[in-house]
Amino acid sequence: MANIVVFCGSSSGFDPKYREAAVELGTEIAEQGHQLVYGGGHVGLMGAVADAALAAGGGVTGVITEQLHALEVGHTGLTSLEIELDMHARKARMAALSDGVIVLPGGFGTCDETFEILTWNQLGLVAIPVVFFDVDGFYQPLFEFVAGAVSAGFMRPDHGALVVRAETADGAVSMATQPPAAFMAKWVDGAPSAAADRGER
Repeated sequence: MANIVVFCGSSSGFDPKYREAAVELGTEIAEQGHQLVYGGGHVGLMGAVADAALAAGGGVTGVITEQLHALEVGHTGLTSLEIELDMHARKARMAALSDGVIVLPGGFGTCDETFEILTWNQLGLVAIPVVFFDVDGFYQPLFEFVAGAVSAGFMRPDHGALVVRAETADGAVSMATQPPAAFMAKWVDGAPSAAADRGER
């Protein structure tokens, strides 16, 4: 059994397909025998993925901040709800609990959580697979950004490979329970230069 962290929006988006994907993912995580860890809210895609996992008999741990808990957006029916001081502590706790991360559509908060884990992977601080459940191409612009950063020499190809795409819920869960792509930490002595990455001498 793995602890799978899901980062996603506290809104549901305009198109029902996003909520449907969250329900499908929560169900898949539980049916495959894994534990869901998420941001602890009862609203938006967060609430949808948690409710689906619970309905399928899965365990669900929420990690929420004191501020959000005081605003009564916390889910009251979870297996467990952990309350952290602030967003920094919340992200650190979710990372500590995580065996893998799946990213559903979301906004700034979702991007903040996801890119922090990707950066920690790049620096060799953690080795946590990060999988984007790319619902109807929602994250296509992000994949284009990563490809552009690699081609422009701002990101190593092996670091770009840390950003993984799945188009189905079962595919996302499978990828999130596999080790992340092998890579060289950004600041390792003797790491090839950007020019070497491009095949230049």
